[in-house]
Amino acid sequence: MESFARKNDSAVSSCLWVGTGLGMVIILSLNLPASDDLRQSEPVMVSPSGTVLTLKGAVLTFACLDCMGTLTHRPYEVWRDPHSADDGDKTRKRKLVMHSPSSSQDMGDHQFAVICSEKQAKVFSLPSQTCLYVHNITETSFLLRADVVTLCNSVCLACFCANGHIMTLSLPSLRPLLDINYLPVTDMRIARTFCFTNEGQALYLSSPTEIQRLTYSQEMCDNLQDMLGDLFTPVETPEAQNRGFLKGLFGGSGQAFDREELFGEATAGKASRSLAQHIPGSGGIEGVRGAAGGVIGDLTRARIALDERGQKLGELDERTASMMASAEAFSKHAHEVMLKYKDKKWYQF
Repeated sequence: MESFARKNDSAVSSCLWVGTGLGMVIILSLNLPASDDLRQSEPVMVSPSGTVLTLKGAVLTFACLDCMGTLTHRPYEVWRDPHSADDGDKTRKRKLVMHSPSSSQDMGDHQFAVICSEKQAKVFSLPSQTCLYVHNITETSFLLRADVVTLCNSVCLACFCANGHIMTLSLPSLRPLLDINYLPVTDMRIARTFCFTNEGQALYLSSPTEIQRLTYSQEMCDNLQDMLGDLFTPVETPEAQNRGFLKGLFGGSGQAFDREELFGEATAGKASRSLAQHIPGSGGIEGVRGAAGGVIGDLTRARIALDERGQKLGELDERTASMMASAEAFSKHAHEVMLKYKDKKWYQF
């Protein structure tokens, strides 16, 4: 980001902030070529500035605020396709887009650097590198995710702890705004995918195919119903058109009739007592399915019994072979002993 690399710097420059797992923050200076024409050929010179800041725990995130407490967006270059056919012979220069008001000389040289680790958060004043605010977020647990987000036209530090707590801190004063127990981390997928977004929202993968969205802003909660989308637009079913006699006689498509409408008592009248009438049984299709399921269950149990019997027969064969080998070895040793003592007398033993 564009910040002050050293204490004696009078203007901001391109810097690379590096945080380590031991809580060390190192600032590296990036020297970019001054001319746009040399940007493609000249390398970027990286040199250590000598500035080292310390925190407790592994470093998670950085952010930079200007002197008014507004979040400073990182500068970027607009990407253009160098092989695009629309440009023709016209050459387009690379332009660095800056959104930081602190990069202007009129705003002075004052900045706030926000650094958050697994245990605490610190706010430094640049370029003096004075630690203005310190807040120990947790002692018994550690942070899984921390992001500097915008909320209600302001900036805050949102944190998600391993014990399931969601906390927000004001910037740059690091005053606690919210501390609520949301969800204990029982799945590592939540720890890897949890992230905060602007306007009081957060996302994480609750399963490999589901995204869980939550909010910790009352304004976002009040407007939630207006932001929900519709899968379809409800439309009333139109009334059926009246079929004419000629249309039904010459080329009209077949009309679907209900069984009760054709053969029911309302149309055909009440049936005579001498006619047969279908009385469904107590079981019906469900009974047939139950019987089929019982047969399948019996077959399954019989198959399992056969498998167990085959397994026991196999074990019996192995034991028989082992006993035969032992008997053969015993017979061999007995024969050897007999040959050894065959010609000896009783007093020679």
